Amino acid sequence: MKDTALETLLRRDRAIVVAALITLTAISWIYVLWLASAMDMAAPPAASGTMDMGSGMDMEMPMDMPMNMPMEAQGGSMTSMATAAAGPWTAATFAYAFVMWAVMMMGMMVPSATPMILLYARVGRQAAQQGKPFAATGFFAGGYLLAWTLFALIAVLGQWLLDHALLLTPMLSSANQALSGAVLVAVGLFQWTSLKDRCLRQCQSPLLFIQNHGGFRREAGAAFGLGLRHGLYCVGCCWALMALLFVGGVMNVLWIAAIAIFVLAEKVVPGGRLLSRVAGVVLVMAGLWQLAAMT
Repeated sequence: MKDTALETLLRRDRAIVVAALITLTAISWIYVLWLASAMDMAAPPAASGTMDMGSGMDMEMPMDMPMNMPMEAQGGSMTSMATAAAGPWTAATFAYAFVMWAVMMMGMMVPSATPMILLYARVGRQAAQQGKPFAATGFFAGGYLLAWTLFALIAVLGQWLLDHALLLTPMLSSANQALSGAVLVAVGLFQWTSLKDRCLRQCQSPLLFIQNHGGFRREAGAAFGLGLRHGLYCVGCCWALMALLFVGGVMNVLWIAAIAIFVLAEKVVPGGRLLSRVAGVVLVMAGLWQLAAMT
């Protein structure tokens, strides 16, 4: 007896979900790499505010010069973000920054959410085979991504505040050693808090999370809400680590990758709680070293 199209699709759902997650992550990282490259090209060539003209002479560049003016060449919009500290933010600047953060969060967090999403897809397939289908996996994943999109909005507001206080470099890293040290210490201490423990437990045990929050859902809205709740727990677990982007550079691709790998390790490596505590100690020590170096 020939399989129906639905039965064939159900057997391939895992491959479809994996392919979708890989594609989303790849697109996000390609965008981040392109954006980092564009911002690096747009950044001033020297921190002192001088431009090397290649003739043995330096031309002074006024540091208060509005560098978010449109450029005729490709990447002009990236200059608006990379040098926002040199001029007032506009609606376009805010929109560009929000897209940057939202896409970056997807690229960083989708890999760590993959076990939960695949579990939902597998159980959903089994339920469909029994004639009791759940809502599509995409609704659950969409709720998760919405949580990090909301976080992106908060991150942009934080960037704007730091920018307004002249605490960011054109490459969106801390321009103040005291700020860097304080952030490192604060993030390190957060790694030891009970809030970190509670949220991380929800992320480490996908099946337990679903069972503790009403089980799998048949309604699309309920599945979306379940994914949103999981995403909010994930934000609660990792928001402080994202603050480290302002220390190493929001557009530092190696720094972004290191944080993403650590977030994944916390959730999937046995003993991830110990890993987060050890990292907390290292971060506090690094922050104290930064602060001590100021004296």
